[in-house]
Amino acid sequence: MASFALASLLCIGGRAADAQPRTLPLGAAAPDFSLPGVDGRTYALRDFAAARALVVVFTCNHCPTAQYYEGRLMQLAADYRDKGVALVAISPNDPQSVRLDELGWTDLGDSFADMKLRAKERRFDFPYLYDGETQKASRAYGPVATPHVFLFDRERKLRYAGRIDDSERAQHVKVQYLREALDAVLEGRMPPVAQTKVVGCSVKWSGKADAVKAFMEKLAAEPVSVQSADADALKQLRAGNPSKFRLVTFWATWCAPCVVEFDEFVTMHRMYRHREFELVTVSVNRPEEHPQVLEFLKQKQASTRNFIFASSDRAPLIDAFDPDWQGVVPYTVLISPEGKVVSRAVGSIDALEFKREIVRALNDRKPW
Repeated sequence: MASFALASLLCIGGRAADAQPRTLPLGAAAPDFSLPGVDGRTYALRDFAAARALVVVFTCNHCPTAQYYEGRLMQLAADYRDKGVALVAISPNDPQSVRLDELGWTDLGDSFADMKLRAKERRFDFPYLYDGETQKASRAYGPVATPHVFLFDRERKLRYAGRIDDSERAQHVKVQYLREALDAVLEGRMPPVAQTKVVGCSVKWSGKADAVKAFMEKLAAEPVSVQSADADALKQLRAGNPSKFRLVTFWATWCAPCVVEFDEFVTMHRMYRHREFELVTVSVNRPEEHPQVLEFLKQKQASTRNFIFASSDRAPLIDAFDPDWQGVVPYTVLISPEGKVVSRAVGSIDALEFKREIVRALNDRKPW
């Protein structure tokens, strides 16, 4: 009986919870939905009844491909609004099924709260709806990746499904699949291309929580250590890493703000370490407090490069890293591979802003 109950919990409509549902076929009617939007409203299919055509795009915060298209979706919505076209975006992802390392290209996750932050920052001018809790609407449409577009005509029959265009890099776009399909539908014609394959991040269907838990347990088991840092070591830290952006944070066990925000640094490490990024923590505790520092780092699962001041005479060590730093902790610096300071904070950090700085810095180095 227990096994049967577990199997029932892991299945939705006879299908494994994390299995890819069938994608809505061309000619099918638009499935209804009732989903909360980032603007505080709840939206249903009937709210777009007056539109001559309806674009439903499944997208999300964390996917780099989806992020490439945010500006283009806003422009498309603006260009076609006066032609009677409505555009609605739906995030299909279950936030509990997303690993931290899958957030390496973003400052925000896929929670409803994070969706509100993204929409506010980017000034989305179309409804952005959350379906991560039940994924009922998403399973009815069956997107395979983010972004995945479904275009419906006035009768709400599916006339185009697939990519927005043929390249996530705007400068390389040659075919505007969605715009061409929209123009055709508005003129009462069939789109020149009715369906395309989709390139993007896989939809994070529910049912992967155990895999995420196993991933976190693996991270928790990583070894934690702390080394002494003399003046030479601190000079080398400040010089930067020729192959990576380096985030250095100075802290102490007796510094309340340091302790409160330390988890944020561990999260950043886990999000971005598979890219050209490293986190280094430096405790300004006295050398004899090494055991307490190590215990704290173990509690925080800080499998980063960790240092402690090698001397209780702190002034020369502070000057070795940054003569302009007065020794206040927390003190955090993001250093480019060339050794230039990208961002710094004296006192507590704004974690979201630092994530944005890290993502911007990393993305600026991507080949185009």
